[in-house]
Amino acid sequence: MGFFDDLHDRIEKVNSVVSVGLDADIDRIPEHLLDKDLPRWAFNRRIIDATHEHAAAYKPNAAFYEDADGWRSLRETIAYAHGKGVPVLLDAKRADIGNTTRKYSEILDYADAITVNPYMGRDSIQPFLDREDKGVFVLCRTSNPGGSDLQSLELASGEPLYERVAALCDLWNEHGNVGLVVGATGPDELEHIREQVPDLPFLVPGVGAQGGDAEAAVEFGLADGVGLVNSSRGIIFAGEGQDEHFDKAAGQAAKRLKTRLNQFR
Repeated sequence: MGFFDDLHDRIEKVNSVVSVGLDADIDRIPEHLLDKDLPRWAFNRRIIDATHEHAAAYKPNAAFYEDADGWRSLRETIAYAHGKGVPVLLDAKRADIGNTTRKYSEILDYADAITVNPYMGRDSIQPFLDREDKGVFVLCRTSNPGGSDLQSLELASGEPLYERVAALCDLWNEHGNVGLVVGATGPDELEHIREQVPDLPFLVPGVGAQGGDAEAAVEFGLADGVGLVNSSRGIIFAGEGQDEHFDKAAGQAAKRLKTRLNQFR
């Protein structure tokens, strides 16, 4: 069983394509958790308890864990999510030359999938692609405003760069473990990429705080029902300011997003 087989089963089990982004920003964690040994882990545990019934996957962003206590918190978070039966996609956007990228890929000993950056070419992400049982989501057309600075540049062939990335990823998908990151803030591009690569699952960010198109995210983000639509801040900080009850608000937000997305499935 590969990652996308496991993800398919999880989607079917919870009737959800929601990815909950665990961006545990220490500056936004409720104050009463800050005296815990690992505040980010304490926060994530409460979020997971409140949202796992609605989550097809969890997506911690590595940027929020890159210190000693952060890595400990991330390890605890991944193990706890696995205990709830939920796969974990690490949003790390990794890639580099030979020995460096091989070391980067070792994080997949813990996580089930990862995001990678294709800018340096296939060899820079090959160690990830070689992990046949792990998911590899390649940045293609991102949801940030500056994404078009490079991704929309027209090549000599007449195609934009993001289309070339999608085509290459289709070729690199030898083990059936490749997906694309395609933002919900550009629904026309989302549709066009889906037409180009009908079999690759997408990770679609931008539906929550960034206000992306939920209908397009579902209609074009899924390949044979498999894919993920992510919300981070819109779920985990839905209860910001509610102190002890922050987790209940997160659970309600995850349920609302699941219901909203399921209208279009």
